[in-house]
Amino acid sequence: MIPELGHFALALGVALGFAQAIVPLWGAHRGDARLMQAAPALALGQFLAVGISFVCLAWSSVVSDFSVLNIAENSNSLEPLIYKITGTWGNHEGSILFWCLILTMCGAAVAAFGAGLPSSLRARVIGVLGLAGVGFQLFALLESDPFVRLWPPPVDGRDMNPLLQDPGLAMHPPILYTGYVGFAVPFAFAIAALLEGRIDAAWGRWVRPWTLAAWCFLTGGIALGSWWAYYELGWGGFWFWDPVENASLLPWLTGTALLHSALVVEKREALKVWTVLLAIGTFSFSLSGTFLVRSGILNSVHAFANDPARGVFILALLGLVIGGSLLLFALRAPVLSATGIFAPVSREGALVLNNILLCSIAAVVATGTMYPLFADLLLGEKLSVGAPFFNATVFPLAVPLFAAMAVGPMLSWKRADLGAALTKLWWAALIAAAIGLFMATRAALLPTLAFACAAWIILGAAADLGERVRLFRVPLSASGRRLLGLSRGTLGTTIAHAGLGVTIAGIAAASLAHSSIVLLHPGQVAHVGGYDFQLTDLHDRSGPNYAARVAVIDVRHDGRLLTVLAPERRTFPVQQITTTEAKISTNGLRDLYAVLGEERDGGAVLRLHVNWLAPWIWFGALIMAAGGLVSLADRRLRVGAPARRRARTVPA
Repeated sequence: MIPELGHFALALGVALGFAQAIVPLWGAHRGDARLMQAAPALALGQFLAVGISFVCLAWSSVVSDFSVLNIAENSNSLEPLIYKITGTWGNHEGSILFWCLILTMCGAAVAAFGAGLPSSLRARVIGVLGLAGVGFQLFALLESDPFVRLWPPPVDGRDMNPLLQDPGLAMHPPILYTGYVGFAVPFAFAIAALLEGRIDAAWGRWVRPWTLAAWCFLTGGIALGSWWAYYELGWGGFWFWDPVENASLLPWLTGTALLHSALVVEKREALKVWTVLLAIGTFSFSLSGTFLVRSGILNSVHAFANDPARGVFILALLGLVIGGSLLLFALRAPVLSATGIFAPVSREGALVLNNILLCSIAAVVATGTMYPLFADLLLGEKLSVGAPFFNATVFPLAVPLFAAMAVGPMLSWKRADLGAALTKLWWAALIAAAIGLFMATRAALLPTLAFACAAWIILGAAADLGERVRLFRVPLSASGRRLLGLSRGTLGTTIAHAGLGVTIAGIAAASLAHSSIVLLHPGQVAHVGGYDFQLTDLHDRSGPNYAARVAVIDVRHDGRLLTVLAPERRTFPVQQITTTEAKISTNGLRDLYAVLGEERDGGAVLRLHVNWLAPWIWFGALIMAAGGLVSLADRRLRVGAPARRRARTVPA
């Protein structure tokens, strides 16, 4: 009965979605206030219907209702409760329903928090979100129904993918999906602006908090996924330029550009057309990532291996959303004339350079990701594009981006003095150069440049903050009062920039890592990176739905015991899959990392790593997301935008 209720609720959500798409848009077109006022109620109703559907699926998983095909194929009665819950979105059908839930939640959020928007704009935004939600709900209902019954039901389920039975993966998809789908709101604002035929400073103020919220979630989601790959896959790395990893990086790059571009719209009413195009492109990249993961054309540890025929539906939906929005853009963009004027050397100019470089990096990543697929499809050639290509092409574009990051905040709006801005950064440049020279004797060229860039960004953020509070030029008490008086948006920007510098330092330090693959018998010692790893024991351990083989490793430095690592190899009998569980000991500056491999002749193959500054990669990402949240708390974003000026009437 519960699955049928969930199926009915999903069908009801589709019906409400159609109403949400048609009624507000028609009302805004006709200027009918009653129809426009129906938009919030329809959005909340659709969210409630899809929410009930998702809860029904989660309940079926918790109670192990194996008469539901989705539950039988992706759950097991012996699974811990947390994985029965997270298994709801740990498969193709459940993840699509979860995607629909977040998309309808975006519409409900605009309905709940968009009371300050003009009624016509809010109606159009909610209508566009309803139209997008209908597409995915139809896909869930027609092609990926999570409530299909199975008869006779099996005694037990096939179990969840063992790689996904991990606390990190419990949180990674919800946060990542919220970031992905969150960019639907700026997309809807862009389409609404095209339909209205105008963008102004108020529009820039309205769209920025939604973009910032999505960016924060996407940053956190990518960081969690990278952390999971680091400790769960047992490869000792954090990023492998996998196509699915790149699928999440692309909207992050263009979303970052969108965030900065919207600021220029707000300040100068410039870059209007470019900002709208970025909003469309960012959500398009989010949808493209969905297609890549679920179409069956990718072979990845991250991908859902499903019938490629399902990809045809997503591809058609992709064509409608992207093609339709670009067609509307081509027709309506000419009326969005820019009114703001600024000099090339200015804060706006720095943000334009930021946009150009971020989008260039996105173009390179997209080319490297998609070219092998097209080469296979059109030429029948099997190509592999890996880290050497991306490192050689991305980093030359990243260096000027990092250089501009520290200079940009020092520039004035509209017109600035570049020499004066650089003068304020002389000490940061000197320290960054010294760090680069120091690392040149210990690392290759690219890591050396990366360390110097990391120091430049962090010190540049500190210099910007120091200038704002007039540090060392007024009494410290006065600087403290100035610091407390700074806007949260300014503080958040400084924190986010510094966080990126921390992440870059962690990535650069990967070149200093020491690793070794050794065969050890109990009592034997391996020397890696100045540390002694001694295998002391091998034994078995039973888990709730797996059997584990455990290695006990003492790690010493200069004869002193630092930690005991216990990596595991887990065998899941239902799916007959074996996974590795790396064990890591960290002090914040370095990770001691061990992975248990196959056993031979009474010994065990161990992969041992000493990874310097590895925690900084994720710590920096958390700092970036925290900076975004601080900016999001800025009162200027919470109290609404300035009143719109009366605009010229634009022919429909």
